[in-house]
Amino acid sequence: MTARDYRGPVPVLVFLAALVSTATAWSAETPAVSPSTNPLVIPFEFRRGHVMIPVRVNETNSKSFMLDTGYGMTMLEPGLAESLQLQRRGQITIVGIAGEAPAATYDGPRFDFGGVSWTPRRVAAFPEEPGGRRRTGILGSGFFRRFVVEIDQRAKRVTLREPASFEYNGKGEILAMRFRRDTPIINASVGAAGGKVIEAEFELDTGCDSCLCLARDFSDKHGLAPSAGESRGGGRSGVGGGAGSRIGRLESLHLGRLRVEKPDANFFQQGSPASEGMAGHIGIEALRDFKAIIDYSKRRLILEPQPPK
Repeated sequence: MTARDYRGPVPVLVFLAALVSTATAWSAETPAVSPSTNPLVIPFEFRRGHVMIPVRVNETNSKSFMLDTGYGMTMLEPGLAESLQLQRRGQITIVGIAGEAPAATYDGPRFDFGGVSWTPRRVAAFPEEPGGRRRTGILGSGFFRRFVVEIDQRAKRVTLREPASFEYNGKGEILAMRFRRDTPIINASVGAAGGKVIEAEFELDTGCDSCLCLARDFSDKHGLAPSAGESRGGGRSGVGGGAGSRIGRLESLHLGRLRVEKPDANFFQQGSPASEGMAGHIGIEALRDFKAIIDYSKRRLILEPQPPK
């Protein structure tokens, strides 16, 4: 499964998490279904470029959780599992760019979204870190399997629908998704100088605050990395360390028939922000001009263009 850490001026990084136990991420996140209102609209706020929604956990006060397709398991902030007196069930190993760290797993608490609830079988808790740094809670792949999730960045609202009853009759662009473990993958194309267009596979990562993050080997192969004069230094950091990047622009990003002009891109100087074989990942910023409907049940991403501002 995939997970992510946050630190520094550009606070996003992808890292992988593998279960130590024999249970798969799918079985750990299979939801206990409760009666729900369909659809349910939840206002959200952007926090450092991340989509944050209010959630009550086991009847506690409301807490903010980030929506993140890049995580294979729902994660709790440090100390929350203990304060809720959740039963510990094992641990996962979080593998980062330059190291790894353990994270304890627990029986899942009840998440209440103000009209519908969801109880995953397992959650994990971020380890405490020196210096008092805290991570936010994260709603990962199990949440996206439980609901059809629409993210409307213009209106700052998330809409949750029941997969079994959701039928789409709109005119949005429908992109097929496949999965590697719990991570959604889509085909997209990037346009470079000179009219060159390169098609590749990208992870869909709503927890990334950027538009594009590209692997070093993909950028090198296609000559995409900008010159020093056309870019600025950046970086991604997380468990075990970090990786440098150059921040520049591409000519375009093509999502089916839709086109994003002059997207920002982080060009990794070493390694990759995504799993092996992927060109990189597409972040939440790439979807800002669309209503994005993420439908795991039918393996599709639906993008409805918004009117120009």
